[in-house]
Amino acid sequence: MRLPNHIGIIPDGNRRWAVENGMSKEKGYDTGISPGLQLLRLCKEAKIKEVTYYGFTVDNTKRPKNQRLAFTDACIKAVESILEEDVSLLVVGNTESDMFPKELLPYTKRKSFGRGGIKVNFLVNYGWEWDLNKIKEGKRSSKKITDDINSSYISRIDLIIRWGGRRRLSGFLPVQSIYSDFYVIDDYWPDFKKEHFLNALDWYNKQDVTLGG
Repeated sequence: MRLPNHIGIIPDGNRRWAVENGMSKEKGYDTGISPGLQLLRLCKEAKIKEVTYYGFTVDNTKRPKNQRLAFTDACIKAVESILEEDVSLLVVGNTESDMFPKELLPYTKRKSFGRGGIKVNFLVNYGWEWDLNKIKEGKRSSKKITDDINSSYISRIDLIIRWGGRRRLSGFLPVQSIYSDFYVIDDYWPDFKKEHFLNALDWYNKQDVTLGG
């Protein structure tokens, strides 16, 4: 079976899940922590080399304060749970903004935990314009665009999996996603099942990956 080296995860649908279960929208974010950990362990079992989680974006911070505080807290808890695993962790996002949680600043340089192993990238207060800022301002230092983006330490993504039924990237790592295969799951992220991941891998195995060639 041909496996992706790097999987991108867009865990959408938390707010809709909360509303459909009789809760206020901000209550949906904490429910996404356990699925993230389950998925990480499945990636490790499958020998996936790298996984990137979409935590929250610069645009997400425009949401009502109670939601912003809830998803920020959920991202902090998610990263803390990842620290208990055998991983190589990197948190990527605009650290110069007040919206970036100070608790996660120690992880903005890649560090290994436990026995190390799978690379885990967590996007926090991430924005595609922030990522491409050097290029937009004409401050390039290299002929390779991948060297001049703020997320340069994240490799090209082979497969992106999005929960919640939306068919869009929502600004997710535009440079690394240029040749990604895109798999959409209609179920909300809090309703994560092992089969979602296995079906995505099976689907990817059947794709014709040419990288434009």
